[in-house]
Amino acid sequence: MLRIRAKYHLGQVVRHKKHPFRGVVFDVDPQFTNTDEWYQAIPEESRPSKEQPFYHLLAENDQSYYVAYVSEQNLVADYSGEPVDHPDIPDMFGPFSDGTYPLHFQLN
Repeated sequence: MLRIRAKYHLGQVVRHKKHPFRGVVFDVDPQFTNTDEWYQAIPEESRPSKEQPFYHLLAENDQSYYVAYVSEQNLVADYSGEPVDHPDIPDMFGPFSDGTYPLHFQLN
């Protein structure tokens, strides 16, 4: 059985190592579960391993808000203390506090 531990948790603010965006983790896949088409669209020299956690983020950059799917190797924790302004955050999380967003609902 494959056992993988995620480095980042739900509600945590993270930023991409290479691209100028940051986001809030709202889901984690223990390994890649997106489409092969999505994976093949990543340039081969930048393509991450599928055998690591992948994070679903409510992401923002200087121009827009969106949902991102990012490998663990391409993320770092964001310790700026600044909230993320994605408009969907209030649907899933409570108010920003101590660098994180608390979940609105109880997980199983």
